[in-house]
Amino acid sequence: MIFYQRLISIVLASCFAIISWLSLTSNVIAIGGQPPLLNQAAPEFTLPTNTGDGSISLSDFRGKWVVLYFYPKDFTSGCTIEAQHFQQDLPKYINKNTQVIGISTDSVDSHAEFCDSEGLKFPLLADTKGEASRAYGSWIGFISVRHSFIIDPHGILRKTFVKVNPIMHSQEVLANLDELQAVWE
Repeated sequence: MIFYQRLISIVLASCFAIISWLSLTSNVIAIGGQPPLLNQAAPEFTLPTNTGDGSISLSDFRGKWVVLYFYPKDFTSGCTIEAQHFQQDLPKYINKNTQVIGISTDSVDSHAEFCDSEGLKFPLLADTKGEASRAYGSWIGFISVRHSFIIDPHGILRKTFVKVNPIMHSQEVLANLDELQAVWE
């Protein structure tokens, strides 16, 4: 059964990747809709987490920078690569007073299994109804779109990434985080 679930996930993620690749949109409106406005309060959410803490809210991280990244599916190639790079760079994020949070429509159980298999030490949140994904313009029917956001310690959205290459994304986020922290702290 798990094999078929993963196979379906891979097929869906592949279809999504092709659709994203074919997108010729160069402005901030991207597949998934309109992201929230920069320099405004980031949309609040409370979602169940794989960490055993029950649920996590964005407001739980006031006083810290937050890298919030949406991704399509656990165990797919692009999502695994992106998560591995965030994990690899996690000490750099911690040194920058930054919490990394991943969100997809997968279940808490799927997230727990994904974290265990990949050694992920940051929370993954289960947006099974797509509410947070919609609020961040990262929703396409039944799946989260690969978008990322940097939110400052006051809960203000400072950077949006709508064209994400999972291989280089963590390094891109770290570079932008350095620039933002120099300006906003």
